[in-house]
Amino acid sequence: MEPYARHVLVCTGAFCSPERRGRSLYALLPTLLEREGLLFGPTRVKRGETPCLGVCTGGPIVVVYPEGIWYGEVTPALLERIVREHLRDGRVIEEAVIHRL
Repeated sequence: MEPYARHVLVCTGAFCSPERRGRSLYALLPTLLEREGLLFGPTRVKRGETPCLGVCTGGPIVVVYPEGIWYGEVTPALLERIVREHLRDGRVIEEAVIHRL
């Protein structure tokens, strides 16, 4: 199996986002990854969902590894930026970061 360049986790639970907006973000993610050429090859991105990241506020939350960058209050527009700027171009969106590992 080819290695992944990055892993993206989307919180889809109801604690940090009572409206469960993370579910729609997770559903949108493969389309954005495909559009930016990040599903195959050396830059490919693995995606996963989790019901809780333990923050319980400021969601939906999206985490990018291996950098350990946590983005909060992610909207579809911000997710698009994360895919384009962070995952494709390697630039962290500093104004949206809520935590770093």
